[in-house]
Amino acid sequence: QRQLVESGGGLVEPGGSLRLSCAASGFNLDTMTISWFRQAPGKEREGVSCIGKSGGSAVYVSAVKGRFTISRDNAKNTAYLQMDGLKPEDTAIYYCAADLILNCAAFELLFRRPNPESYGVDVWGKGTLVTVSS
Repeated sequence: QRQLVESGGGLVEPGGSLRLSCAASGFNLDTMTISWFRQAPGKEREGVSCIGKSGGSAVYVSAVKGRFTISRDNAKNTAYLQMDGLKPEDTAIYYCAADLILNCAAFELLFRRPNPESYGVDVWGKGTLVTVSS
């Protein structure tokens, strides 16, 4: 059974940092493009960042560009999202998603669509909560 499990969320003060992990099981992560999404309370899920299969390309939405860094370690079957300079508006449940066919250009189209989880992406994790508050 293919699974993604996120971890690393928690409570952090504004300006702080967190590193989220997305561990894959039941499949080889190096065959998949990986994206991170987030869903704030009362809001739609939105895209955050995407990384290509080899890790050579990455994209970010403007709200996190320069503060977040996506990476992957295919040998560990894990992807990461390093979040620095956190703001209260970054508070959300963070989800990772993986797809065999979609590249980051295609994921970027999903970033802007409502309910991206309804578009048949191969695997979704169940999320990890990030709360940014003093």
